[in-house]
Amino acid sequence: MLRMSSLFLRTLRDDPADAEVPSHKLLVRAGYIRRIAAGIYSWLPLGVITLRNVENIIREEMDKAGFQEVHFPALLPKEAYEATNRWEEYGPSLFRLQDRKGGDYLLGPTHEEMFTLMVKGEYSSYKDLPLTIYQIQNKFRDEARPRSGIIRGREFVMKDSYSFDLTDEGLGISYDKHRDAYITTFDRLHLKYNIVKAVSGAMGGSKSEEFLAPCPTGEDTYVLCPKCGFAANVEAMVTKVTPADASGVPALEELDTPNTPTIDSLVDVLNSKFGGGFTGASTLKNVLLMADKKAISVLVPGDREVDLKRLQAGLPGVEELRVFEVADFAKHPGLVKGYIGPQDAGKFGITVYADPRVAPGTSWVTGANKKDRHARNVVNGRDFTPDAYVEAAEIREGDSCPECSTAVVIDRAIEIGHIFQLGRKYADALGLTVLDQNGKSQVVTMGSYGIGVSRAVAAIAEQSYDEIGLVWPLEVAPAKVHIVATGKEDLPFDTALDIATKLEASGITVMLDDRRDPSAGVKFKDAELIGIPVIIVVGKSLAEGKIELRNRKSGEKSEVAVGDAISAVTTLIASLS
Repeated sequence: MLRMSSLFLRTLRDDPADAEVPSHKLLVRAGYIRRIAAGIYSWLPLGVITLRNVENIIREEMDKAGFQEVHFPALLPKEAYEATNRWEEYGPSLFRLQDRKGGDYLLGPTHEEMFTLMVKGEYSSYKDLPLTIYQIQNKFRDEARPRSGIIRGREFVMKDSYSFDLTDEGLGISYDKHRDAYITTFDRLHLKYNIVKAVSGAMGGSKSEEFLAPCPTGEDTYVLCPKCGFAANVEAMVTKVTPADASGVPALEELDTPNTPTIDSLVDVLNSKFGGGFTGASTLKNVLLMADKKAISVLVPGDREVDLKRLQAGLPGVEELRVFEVADFAKHPGLVKGYIGPQDAGKFGITVYADPRVAPGTSWVTGANKKDRHARNVVNGRDFTPDAYVEAAEIREGDSCPECSTAVVIDRAIEIGHIFQLGRKYADALGLTVLDQNGKSQVVTMGSYGIGVSRAVAAIAEQSYDEIGLVWPLEVAPAKVHIVATGKEDLPFDTALDIATKLEASGITVMLDDRRDPSAGVKFKDAELIGIPVIIVVGKSLAEGKIELRNRKSGEKSEVAVGDAISAVTTLIASLS
């Protein structure tokens, strides 16, 4: 039983100054977490219980699916990550450190290498497979901008599991088992979610899906088709464009366009000097970027911006993308800022990537690579040729669904789970093989499956809070019942303790507000803020032999006889399950 008279808890009436999203504000105010440093949080008793409840639900569903739990250290040696090239590929997100002897170590951001080596050390035959093992453990990533409380921190709790199979068909079965287990898990956590197509990013691999919890403050943007049900993270959204027939397009023509370094200024001049009908979509935007240490140009229609996350997802191995700076232009004196076109990119040593919307045969107005000059009738395939195509343009509401061409809608969400078919990337790099039925050595194929455990706590809070506080689902809450004793006499406190003891004996967890000093109003505000699903008030109505029963989520209140309290609470809890 949690007794508030001795519980290590302090609630706050004001939002913390650095909190931006509701979950961050309420988890701090209700005494669940406290900030230690940017992206680093400690968990107080209520937070620990809630986090462990989420962990236990995940663990139960993993075990039920036949997966086995292991545990790795967070401090890991460099060598395995060098073998897979991720010591460098992870870039600045990796926490690197040295021991007193100068040995290189890292704080684990993910554990693919460790899982692979563990299985390599124990198994050698196809008879040992399939296998799925998992752990629930702290991870570390040096986020450039840790934010949103525990949604994006530099230390966080994650469930990561890995499947090991002899064949691709076996991997498909393991993948589907995980997918089903995730659906059951998130249903039990009472999370609303969508399963969307995704990209694998630094993990590598082929098939990839994310579990996204819709939330107005979420960091992930995804698209949904209201007709066919297609869903994808914006990084995984595919643009289908048909090449155009450029046979009737006149020859490239240079235009005098003074003082037009922006798309808007260019469109104004085009419409005033060269006839109407021009829009931003008529122009070709050349966005100059540094991809690590290499200069690239990205072509998108002038009415769209480059989405750097989408672009980077299509450029494997690129660790950092940034826009051209003054120093970069100084190294490329042939580039005229504001008037750049793709026609002479090869001469300038620039690699050109085009968004699929810049399809072969399409005609554009773009820079002429001369100050105050643009060119029209610039045709892809005739006047310039991209080095490669990559999804780079921002996705908008109303863009066409790649499956059925219906206009898509866009929503925001928190990523709570991600599943990958990794294939043989890590097994190849680390030599994980087994002997098949014919005694021949075969490289094992793997799947990777993650759930953000601490992030799930925040996602639940984001989806279920109201104007007065947190509203936890029954299985997640730090207790199922919050009993508030009010008044100055002993009777309400004795009655509250008696009810609490009987509920605990029947397997129903209880938080008992047995504090004598705070007023009833303060106690009620704390109960509403903390968010336990069922609230019992033992106070004024006790004179009539009754207590008040409150449903925290619906706000419904009822009075029941003290003698019926246990059965009434049991019935209410059953209705919330």
